[in-house]
Amino acid sequence: MAKPPATGTKSSKKSEKSSEESSYRWLVFSIVLALTIATRFYKVTEPDHVCWDETHFGKMGSWYINRTFFFDVHPPLGKMLIGLSGLLTGYNGTYPFEKPGDKYNGTKYEGMRIFCTTLGALIIPMSYDIVYDLTRSVQAAVIASSYILFDVGMLTLNQYILLDPLLLFFMTASTLGMVKVTKHTENGNSFTVKWWLWLVFTGTMLASTISVKFVGLFVVLLVGLHTINDLWNVLSDLSLPVMHTVKQLIARAITLILWPIFLYLLFFYIHLAVLNRSGNGDGFYSSAFQSQLIGNSLHNASMPRKMAYGAVVTIKNHKTGGGYLHSHFHLYPKGVGARQQQITTYTHKDDNNRWLVKPYNKDPAQDTVQIVKHGDLIRLEHVQTRRNLHAHREVAPLTKKHFQVTGYGENGTGDANDIWKIMLANGKDGDEVETVTSKFTLVHYLQSCALVASGKQLPKWGFEQQEVSCNPNIRDKNAYWNIEDNIFEKLPNVSFQLYAPGFFSRFLESHAVMFQGNAGLKPKEGEVTSRPWQWPINYRGQFFSGNSYRVYLLGNPIIWWSNLVFLGLFLITFLIQAIRIQRGYIDQSDSRTNWRSINAGAWLFAGWLLHYLPFWAMGRVLYFHHYFPALIYNSMLTGIMFDYIMKRLPFAWLKHVLLGATISILVYSFKLFSPLAYGMHDGPATEPNSTMHSLLWMKTWEF
Repeated sequence: MAKPPATGTKSSKKSEKSSEESSYRWLVFSIVLALTIATRFYKVTEPDHVCWDETHFGKMGSWYINRTFFFDVHPPLGKMLIGLSGLLTGYNGTYPFEKPGDKYNGTKYEGMRIFCTTLGALIIPMSYDIVYDLTRSVQAAVIASSYILFDVGMLTLNQYILLDPLLLFFMTASTLGMVKVTKHTENGNSFTVKWWLWLVFTGTMLASTISVKFVGLFVVLLVGLHTINDLWNVLSDLSLPVMHTVKQLIARAITLILWPIFLYLLFFYIHLAVLNRSGNGDGFYSSAFQSQLIGNSLHNASMPRKMAYGAVVTIKNHKTGGGYLHSHFHLYPKGVGARQQQITTYTHKDDNNRWLVKPYNKDPAQDTVQIVKHGDLIRLEHVQTRRNLHAHREVAPLTKKHFQVTGYGENGTGDANDIWKIMLANGKDGDEVETVTSKFTLVHYLQSCALVASGKQLPKWGFEQQEVSCNPNIRDKNAYWNIEDNIFEKLPNVSFQLYAPGFFSRFLESHAVMFQGNAGLKPKEGEVTSRPWQWPINYRGQFFSGNSYRVYLLGNPIIWWSNLVFLGLFLITFLIQAIRIQRGYIDQSDSRTNWRSINAGAWLFAGWLLHYLPFWAMGRVLYFHHYFPALIYNSMLTGIMFDYIMKRLPFAWLKHVLLGATISILVYSFKLFSPLAYGMHDGPATEPNSTMHSLLWMKTWEF
């Protein structure tokens, strides 16, 4: 008869213990949240001048407010949100954001900074929740979140008008959603309202991450692999019918594949609808694309449909992101072929892009109209300089297997090397050259080479414009051109609306231009870049602000270097556990806890690997800040490994001492290095009397 009361007492004690754990968890969470607010929003509006890449993303936010079209290598969501945050907080989009160091002088930039900082700050409580759900350990959660909270590098990166806070927020939120979905699935709550909401949340965050930067693909891969693992575990549960797994598969396909694709398309639709006015990025896009931009010379334009001799035209390279055939008064320097006038491609509209179309052997007739046809021999005279487009057997500036292309002659008079044969793609004798729609090559009459835009960037003597050369391989895919502007008063004009592309055409072209732009990002002369091997060891940082108020992006060395130690410990622990399992040894007392920690660590290690390893294969220019997504996963893994080790210590007092000592070291190191983020006002650390001199632990640090 005493048994039922005993059972009730046991159940009551268990419930009491669970309630105490929950209260303790939320108390610690509240402390972490308070410290996050205190550290992230302190001096958030300082310095009151443009810092680092604010010059780019602040400017792009302004362009969204003004609806001015521009080109960028990243998808649009981050810049749209920055623009929206500025608009909602009183910024009018007129500040030029010309260069780092420019004073804001009353400009309402604060709203954009606070918006970015808010999203960056939310990473910390989310990381706490992620690690707690993975391990059910407050200790693991507090160490993981503290490693992110007290990292001065993460603080610096999150306090400015940049894409990084948005990218890191959406990436961490995607991981949080992934963990929550798994938690509800394992607890038997599949297909409940909460389960569906977390699935939709995860899909939304995935779409948002990749809509800020293409590196968001890495978290998409992580969530995809984790989802496959979830479905495999559901399938292995023999208490559930196979149809349950099919329903799970369909639900996840809808929320994690179709829903993100829809959102991604929607973000681009909004982007293209908002940016409907001509800007400095027009030239990166095709003539048909430009015809949709208000203020562009092609918008609602009326031009002759055919190209005639005597017309003044602009000639655009037909490849994605191709520029306009361009020249200027400057000559090629000594040692670079013949010292004749430079010919380049230039991605911006300019009077130096204009060419007069002439017959090869005479000036254009004044009294008759003659249309240029497939196979005609022509000369192209540069309108501004009166020199003809010319090629000869001198070696091209950069592409040594090609011939040099120059501007040659005086007042439109040159020699036989100025003659080009215009060949329409799939053209036949008698086919006429049309504005915009005709794709053609210009084949040199004497040298039998095709005019090409190689895509290679010339040095400073060529104003970093793109090389134009003449390729003996006339089938070069970069040898195709089209007529864009066509000025000729003797022919009737037609509306450019007939060339207007639809949304999907513009969507695909936008991506082709972005991918090409990303691939073409190379270090500029004198630019400080870095390599992936340097990032985890905190080898060198980046200046965000110079002058008297110096801000330097550098990780807290205590955090970064100990992160590497715990990364190594995880690999050793994982290997040991794998061997134990393989040999059939199971420790019944803590096997479940062991497995939960190791499994959680494995997914966070996968997150670190996916966000770090791909950079080793990238040919584009790389910077220190590219490591921070991987750092978040490493920091969460550190929390799990710290907790894993602490649970194996024999004495409770020792665990408390080590936990307290660790938190104290993190706080103290943050205090030491916080001037890097909050601003250094004295001389460089290399000076013995500088307050930062004692912190110059590595010679490569430049603060």
